[in-house]
Amino acid sequence: MIYTRFVKRFIDIILSLCALIILLPVYLVLFILVRVKLGKPAVFTQDRPGLHGKIFKLYKFRSMTDERDKNGELLPDEVRLTKFGRILRATSLDELPEFYNILKGDMSFVGPRPLLVRYLDRYNEEQAHRHDVLPGLTGLAQVNGRNAITWEKKFEYDVYYARNVSFLMDVKIVLMTVKKVFVREGISSGTHATMEEFMGSDPEKKEGL
Repeated sequence: MIYTRFVKRFIDIILSLCALIILLPVYLVLFILVRVKLGKPAVFTQDRPGLHGKIFKLYKFRSMTDERDKNGELLPDEVRLTKFGRILRATSLDELPEFYNILKGDMSFVGPRPLLVRYLDRYNEEQAHRHDVLPGLTGLAQVNGRNAITWEKKFEYDVYYARNVSFLMDVKIVLMTVKKVFVREGISSGTHATMEEFMGSDPEKKEGL
């Protein structure tokens, strides 16, 4: 498809390069604040699956501490997520380093969010189609509930986007994302500070868009 292969990529390069240059002072301030309040590294990397499941290094500002229990295991997210970390997540400032991923071609501005590598073998055949396009900084699922909706609903939005991607849809998602950031909706699930781990879908459970 001409749009996804050429136009979308061209837009991603231009916008991510401009963002990295214009927001440089913001990056420096956030880097210092994160180091002081949460420790190092201020920017962490994590393996995530991208287009066709290919693994890449995702860059983010850290929003949690490394607090561990007496056995050396990380404490739950809600304990390690500080007030400052919640602000970073609520404003999506922790996602700013992903502009570098977009410039590199690992990601796009719009697409299904890149999730954990261990989820790859938990997707059913339909859900796996979310990897038919580049993952995004924001996506259809993020503007329709983010962490406040079920995993199954998220994946339905992701697959719908992968099969119907267009310039107009991308513009609509970006505009909706700006609104969501300001109203801070769907940051947490109903039971967790972030989102429950995806363990696989019940084959008999099916939701519709």
